[in-house]
Parts: sequence; structure tokens; C-alpha cells
Amino acid sequence: MRTDDFDYLLPPERIAQTPIEPRDASRMLVLHRSHDTWEHRRFVDLEEYLRPGDLLVCNQSRVIPARLIGRREGTTGRVEVLLLRRTADGLWETLVKPGRKARPGTRVIFERATLPDLDQGAARELVGDVLDRTSAGGRLIRFNDEGLLERAGDMPLPPYIHEPLRDGERYQTIYARIKGSAAAPTAGLHFTASLMDRLQRKGIGLTYVTLHIGLDTFRPVHEEDPRTHEIHTEYVEIDAEAAGQIGATRRAGGRIVAVGTTSVRALETGAQAARASGEHAVVAPHIGPTDLYILPGHRFLATDALVTNFHLPRSTLLMLVSAFAGRDLVLRTYNEAIREGYRFYSFGDAMLIL
Repeated sequence: MRTDDFDYLLPPERIAQTPIEPRDASRMLVLHRSHDTWEHRRFVDLEEYLRPGDLLVCNQSRVIPARLIGRREGTTGRVEVLLLRRTADGLWETLVKPGRKARPGTRVIFERATLPDLDQGAARELVGDVLDRTSAGGRLIRFNDEGLLERAGDMPLPPYIHEPLRDGERYQTIYARIKGSAAAPTAGLHFTASLMDRLQRKGIGLTYVTLHIGLDTFRPVHEEDPRTHEIHTEYVEIDAEAAGQIGATRRAGGRIVAVGTTSVRALETGAQAARASGEHAVVAPHIGPTDLYILPGHRFLATDALVTNFHLPRSTLLMLVSAFAGRDLVLRTYNEAIREGYRFYSFGDAMLIL
């Protein structure tokens, strides 16, 4: 296996710079794995491909404005902080510029987050304490009030998007509830309230998991052999209710339909947790970090179908999709999408892999 095996050429004009309106008007390439064929549809047609008793598993993580500007306490020195991921114990792995000015023990004040404290009559500020360096050269920071992060920060759009985003909610799914991601679970951006209502009326179930996405999700694999790549760690939470719905769906003969690669990573992490504990369940409830790296050869235990976007060349996400549908078939499908003028990446069109 070579990283070059997951490369393809994408004309720059195929990279979507703005989201489409309405959300479910995006195109959807339906890939049938069983007979290596595809159809060209719209996302609004999703319900035609799902059956009563199927279960959609969605990532309910909410993107936080992850680019913060502050000053070092007691100075006027400007500091830029980029939130990478939230750790299980409530700390944040970050990149800080200039890093040399952010030694452990440094306190950073983010004045944009100041707001009236109605009880005290004083001002509350978002404050970050630099606790340690990370192995990747970043900084580990504890914030005094995570509820103020949205006031302090700017939305960190992916590096390939150059157009300004007029409405920050268009980089959130309509069901985003749990704050903690530095990037959106973009397969979910296609859903509208009316589409979800129609799916539920048809008897298609919905459940939610949480996986907080770090900016490492955009990092390409540089190693020649992808198996030597160090996969990024992300925080996952699958509660008992979701685990129960997943198990009940399988027992009743329904399909587990993951909405996005992050939902796949959560599901397969929960499946491994069930196996490790000896539980006779599809997935076990799970809270904590995951470093699951899904490459071709992976045996999928909790994913029967996948809704996803089109991913970057040489990325771990393209490798995950290739593990699910086969590398050759996926790359042929990507080339078909390019020929047909599909829009790629975060604000682009969707695939449904059956």
C-alpha cells in the first residue's frame, strides 16, 4: 500500500467555495457497491434509497470559532491561538503564534470575550492559561470559561476555501449541539429540517454520536507508506441510548447509515470497545479519545452504508472511504464526479455509498 495510490487530480474550479442553498439542493452521487454502478441525483432524494427500519447516525458536534486573538497578561503583546482539539479532561491542544512568547505559565486575555456580569456588575473575560507544550510543538491551554469561546473567536474555514462565509451557521449542521469541533462534519451540512422530518415519517431512525473534529483532519499524509502515518486523536462520545438504538436496528434487520466519516470513526470505535469488553453488542457506550485509523483491509463492524462528501487526495478520509467501498471503485467514482461537474470538499456535493 502506497500513499500515491490515493491520489487524483482535481481541477481547482471544482472546489466549492460557498455553500449551496437550500442545503439539500446539492447533488448526490449514489454508488452501489454490489454492482459497481452509480446514479446522479440530488440530496433531497435521499429518502428514496433508505428503507423503514434503517438508522441514520449523525455527528452532533458543533464547530466553535477556533481562531482567537488575545494578549499576554501584563503586556500588549499580541497572541494568536488556534484551537486544534479538546482533550478528554477539558483542556485544549492549540497552536500559538508567536510560540516562543507562550511558555508554560503564560496567561492570555481575550478581550473580545468580555461581557457584563449581571450578578457582579463586573466584566467577565475569557482567560487561557498555558500549561504545557505538546509533542507536536503546540501548547496545552486551560480556559476559564468555555462558554465564552464563541464570543472570542473567528470561524476557521478549511484552507482551500478563500471566499468569506457570510453566515457562520452554514458551517454548522442543523443538529449541531455539543460544542467542541474545529471543523464541521460536512456530510451533515446537506440535511434540512424538512428532509429529516420526511425521513422520520417514513420510519427511518435518527440517532446522534459526538466526535469533536480537529484541524488535523485537513492534514495530508506525507509518508510514502500510509501505514506509518501517525493518525490524529479525536474525542468520541457514544451514549447508552445511541448504542441501544444501533443494536436494535441491527437485530431488526435495518441498516446502520453513517452520516460522514466522523460518524464512521465513532461507530467503529464503539464496535471495537464492545469487542474488547466482551459485550454481545454492535457498539458499546464509549467516552474518550480515539486514534482508530481506518485503512483498506479494515473490517467494518457497525457501518452498513455511508453518506459522505468528496475528500482531499492523499487524505486519511479518502483512505477511510476507500476501505469501505474499495480504492479502485472510489477513484473511478471520483473521476466520474469530476467529469460530471460535481462540487468537491466541505461545501461541495455528496455521495451515498450503499
